[in-house]
Amino acid sequence: MNKSPHIVKDIQHTEQAPTRDGYGKALAELGKSNSDVVVLTGDLAESTRVQWFKEQYPKRFIEVGVAEQNMMGIAAGLALSGKIPFVSSYAVFCPGRNWDQLRVSVCYNQANVKIAGAHAGISVGPDGATHQALEDIAITRTLPNLTVIVPCDTIEAQKATIAAAKINGPVYIRLGRAKSPVITTKETPFKTGKAEIYNDGRDVAIIACGIMVVEALTAAEHLAKQGINAMVINCHTIKPIDTQTIIAAAKKTGAVVTAEEHQIHGGLGSAVAEVLAQQYPVPMKIIGVNNRFGESGEPQELLKTFGLTAKDIAAAAQSLIHKKEICEELHEVEQTMAFDRRKLITDVHPDVTFKLKGGGIIRNIPQLKRALAKMPHDEFSHHVNQHKNDFSNWIKDIYGDQQLADTLCKHTDKIIMEKELEKALREAYIKQKLKSK
Repeated sequence: MNKSPHIVKDIQHTEQAPTRDGYGKALAELGKSNSDVVVLTGDLAESTRVQWFKEQYPKRFIEVGVAEQNMMGIAAGLALSGKIPFVSSYAVFCPGRNWDQLRVSVCYNQANVKIAGAHAGISVGPDGATHQALEDIAITRTLPNLTVIVPCDTIEAQKATIAAAKINGPVYIRLGRAKSPVITTKETPFKTGKAEIYNDGRDVAIIACGIMVVEALTAAEHLAKQGINAMVINCHTIKPIDTQTIIAAAKKTGAVVTAEEHQIHGGLGSAVAEVLAQQYPVPMKIIGVNNRFGESGEPQELLKTFGLTAKDIAAAAQSLIHKKEICEELHEVEQTMAFDRRKLITDVHPDVTFKLKGGGIIRNIPQLKRALAKMPHDEFSHHVNQHKNDFSNWIKDIYGDQQLADTLCKHTDKIIMEKELEKALREAYIKQKLKSK
């Protein structure tokens, strides 16, 4: 493995601490250096670690009680008055319950509010589905003007919180409850909007956020034993996402796996897919929670149950590499083969011809075009409907493609028919070339 010197050497035997601790420490630090910083919570001072700020700066601490929607509105007002408010609660409540206030009062007004959503992901554990936020990245990254950060460990959470205070605009920071490995150091680079490569590689890129970064690094270790060189990227900023690093990784490796402790819909994987689909498509797999709610259990048990372990990431990477190899072969065939359309039919099935009702024989695409051009409408209809020698049955018999055959039967336009047929022949030709390699 080509691991970055900026992270700990032994990720399996390092100290562990929840990311929420880093948030609490950073607030205490900010309270000392910036008198405009104020902290609000909804009856969760201890759980979100903001009690450390409260103990030192009680006059700048506001306990709102169980009223998260009101809390966001108060924070917006404070921000528009020149303060830097940090609102702190469980992610299911904030931004979950007060998303409307976040959208209108904060983001629409570009109010300088910082939101900490703690106890996110299934690693919350025994608290169960109602307290396991698995949708918060999706509902925050869609909001204009809002920066979204998912720290990988407690040290990075501390850096992210301090960085958030310097950003002029709303910021959402996603935090966890359970202890997780501390894999970064004080010297590890952190810049909002800049993904960091923690392990270089050429075979596949694993892009992760939050506590899944350590799982990605562990997966890379497993893959290295099998001769697979995996790149690992900590994409802590979901929005604005680091498009440049993602595209560069895709170009270098040709395959991308994303890993997150979040629904596969709308999270990190979706954000990466949006970048690659528009600028550099490659085979891709999203590791995350697949369209279900959480459940009670110990954090490690839940990661295993939901398929979020290093083993799951490594398996996805292996399958992608196989798919990548097929795509590379296909590309090579398309680039190198002499695509002679006149030989398509005879090259794929040299002994099969299509006999016209009038007695003519079609062996290639040009002959088909000429036949279609001369064919009266009633004869064309004869061949595309359910008769002995129709085009659709010909396709079904030659290629075993019932779906295409059914599609052809519905066509009454000769030009569309020709395009559908040529497409089928071309795909069959390429498959044959690949099989013979």
